[in-house]
Amino acid sequence: MPLLEVTNLRTYFHTRRGVYRAVDGVGFSLEKGETLGIVGESGSGKSVTCATLLGLVPQPPGRIESGRAMFDGTDLLHCAPAELRAIRGRRIAMIFQDPMTSLNPYLRISEQLIEPLLIHENISRAEALARGLAMLEAVGIPDAARRLHGYPHEFSGGMRQRVMIAMALITKPDLLIADEPTTALDVTVQAQILELLKKLQRELGMAVIFVTHDLAVVSGLCDRVQVMYAGRIVESADTRTLFRAPQHPYTKALQRCIPALQEKGRELFTIPGLPPDLSKPFTEADLLKRFDLPEDKFPVAAAHHTIGGEATIRVREVQTHFPVETGFLFRRQTGTVKAVDGVSFEVRRGEVLGLVGESGSGKSTLARTIMQLVPTTAGTVMLGGRTLTSASANVIKAARRDMQLVFQDPFASLNPRLTVYATLAEPLLVHDVVPAAEVPARVARLMEQVGLAPRFMQKYPHEFSGGQRQRIAIARALALEPKVIIADEPVSALDVSIQAQILNLLAGLVRRMDLTMIFIAHDLSVVKHISDRIAVMYQGRIVEIGPALDIMERPQHPYTQSLISAIPRVTGPSRLSTIG
Repeated sequence: MPLLEVTNLRTYFHTRRGVYRAVDGVGFSLEKGETLGIVGESGSGKSVTCATLLGLVPQPPGRIESGRAMFDGTDLLHCAPAELRAIRGRRIAMIFQDPMTSLNPYLRISEQLIEPLLIHENISRAEALARGLAMLEAVGIPDAARRLHGYPHEFSGGMRQRVMIAMALITKPDLLIADEPTTALDVTVQAQILELLKKLQRELGMAVIFVTHDLAVVSGLCDRVQVMYAGRIVESADTRTLFRAPQHPYTKALQRCIPALQEKGRELFTIPGLPPDLSKPFTEADLLKRFDLPEDKFPVAAAHHTIGGEATIRVREVQTHFPVETGFLFRRQTGTVKAVDGVSFEVRRGEVLGLVGESGSGKSTLARTIMQLVPTTAGTVMLGGRTLTSASANVIKAARRDMQLVFQDPFASLNPRLTVYATLAEPLLVHDVVPAAEVPARVARLMEQVGLAPRFMQKYPHEFSGGQRQRIAIARALALEPKVIIADEPVSALDVSIQAQILNLLAGLVRRMDLTMIFIAHDLSVVKHISDRIAVMYQGRIVEIGPALDIMERPQHPYTQSLISAIPRVTGPSRLSTIG
């Protein structure tokens, strides 16, 4: 008898615009100790499926229209609320995607960690704290006795995710639901987290539902895979079979979007069109229309560009240090964080330099140093013939017309109170680029440049998908016609199909506009695809730099070799290598 058996699950959202069929007839089973992967684009229904099982869908507007979810003899969809609460957090636990928003910033880790024990088990606070400490040690938190009483903001992204895993596993559940637990983590931390999950799964004998858009992670972790599209499961198979011989056109298309499978120097395959509107009825034939193209009609045109001889960006022995201070009323410096420590490189006109390294290696600080958003401790940053370090505010403002930054999270970086038109018009008006009468036409042209219809310019950010919001952020960066774009993790939170669209867009802009780009990412296969050269950062320094193919195929530095060995490959369930 399966541990979990879901049949004909339908979860709809009733809104003013109609009924949104988020989950529409989903069914699957899960055996004890088995790992099931659920993959698909954003909006395919993966997270709503998991939330429905745990009674976490807000009602209204959500409503479970039909279905059963039998968990060890109990129907999760129709049991009493008290019975579901007794199961949730005790026998079924969940790891959420973003640990920074899932953890309470006002409570110490200890309080959040022992809460499930105090709710579900009749034990003392002292015993709960002892088990909490043991679990932190089990998930690899260094100096766990001290860190147990810290706050979430005192932990790195990878450490916060480990805390979330500890919270989920502290009651030794029979089923763990992991919803995008490694999104936006660098490859080494990702590999460590995945290896940790496999280890704890073996020790506890629990089943796992692993939700992700990263097909390479699924191929190395899961026993079986369900592919979701438009609220439905369109393909289900054991992992090895699914990746070696996918049957559904959507599964084939997802695999073709993975950068690691593409020849460098060619556009990435992208899935044409958009998923169906889930607020309107559609048939299986409607689903297949999106993929009904001859093989030779898919966009894989060559994407060559010319690199100029002169350097656009020159960085010489740059250091960016931050003081470590203690005390509340009387603060004193107790140390220094050397975020960037003696970095030198050049980027030429039309060149894309990829910047890789673990979280905390100094990549984002270096980007902000180049933009002069943080003060430089020592060294020189030059844009063309202008020295930016120690320059006046007017010089830096003028330089920022030629240098623009694209952030990782477009929803956080876009003002939710401004329409797309206002967002794109703002830099044009601040820098007095064009007369006010010409701004609407310029905004329309910017939207067309990034593949958005100008008719959407009066919409707000929340009305767009993640990929569309990132296109808006790129359009804003292009508004001043810069010479340099610094893209800081621009695709890390996007699914593979949207990621491919954004990468093609950026590569095309570099080619057409002769842009210089610094592309920061933790996904080395993405960096290899778009970059001409790659620089590897470790502990604030560049430890290796060279042509992209040389770095990926013949790495010299041990740290670079470790990064590359940690990249998940699309194969089948296997052990993931980790650093350390």
